[in-house]
Amino acid sequence: MSSFPQYRPRRLRRTAALRNLVRETHLAPSQLVLPVFVRDGKKIRRPVGSMPGVNQTSVDEMLRDAEAAAKAKVGGIILFGVPETKDATGSTAWDEKGAVQMGVRALKKEIPELVVITDVCMCEYTDHGHCGVLKDGEVDNDATLELLSRAALSHARAGADIVAPSDMMDGRVRAIRASLDAAGFIDTSILSYAAKYASAYYGPFREAAESAPQTGDRRGYQMDPGNAQEAMREVLADIQEGADAVMVKPAGPYLDIVSRVKAETGYPVAAYQVSGEYAMICAAAERGWIEKERVMMESLLGIRRAGADFIVSYFATEAASKL
Repeated sequence: MSSFPQYRPRRLRRTAALRNLVRETHLAPSQLVLPVFVRDGKKIRRPVGSMPGVNQTSVDEMLRDAEAAAKAKVGGIILFGVPETKDATGSTAWDEKGAVQMGVRALKKEIPELVVITDVCMCEYTDHGHCGVLKDGEVDNDATLELLSRAALSHARAGADIVAPSDMMDGRVRAIRASLDAAGFIDTSILSYAAKYASAYYGPFREAAESAPQTGDRRGYQMDPGNAQEAMREVLADIQEGADAVMVKPAGPYLDIVSRVKAETGYPVAAYQVSGEYAMICAAAERGWIEKERVMMESLLGIRRAGADFIVSYFATEAASKL
């Protein structure tokens, strides 16, 4: 490499056109996925207090948000259910007339160009708020696998392109893959929340999904924030079990994990810019401490630069419209 003054990196930074010409990492609308919280009923739009601009919506209102996302060329949408009734096993998770299942059908009919992903977990559906069935106060991993498989299969029947188990039960990818294949849904993909950390950044989400655990916490099955090697073991296990893509959650505090997963597996990698990351940017912007648009775009670009192929973000539609 030439030394100064022959090599002047600033030459290619002088204008926006030059900067765009040599940019190494690009962010495109098609690389963004919008999370939505869908519930039973009609004409329902309930704001989530801790997440400005985010709402719980009925299917008809969700379609309005999905249409805006599609117009902005967002690549996909991921649905989280907020049921009216809950029980100890989360039985409404596989209700064929549930909000998620009805939402999937509506999306595939009205906006077929959008990739439709469904979150597969029990926490939104159980009356205790944990991600699986409880036995003596602890989540019973193996008993939960059948319930997750039922939920995933109901989503596939509704027309979901991708099911995304987020529960962090051991063996759930293999169980879901076997269930889907046995029912003839061999083309339904699995996006595994492979490295999902027991993070403090999830607070606003639990308000949005009404999924806070009634007792204890989820550190017994979600990952310890101090562990990186374990993340790789989790990711590799899910790939071996049949995952088509893997996710790291949260994104911002775990960019090192995103980078390692991409570099060491070569698999499609998603990263979830979670509710706490979103809420902090919005709150700081409301106080005038940061420029919201610039920080939003910089944070998403940083996640892409770390190695994420696509990003789940509450900013998806807004960011896509800027792009």
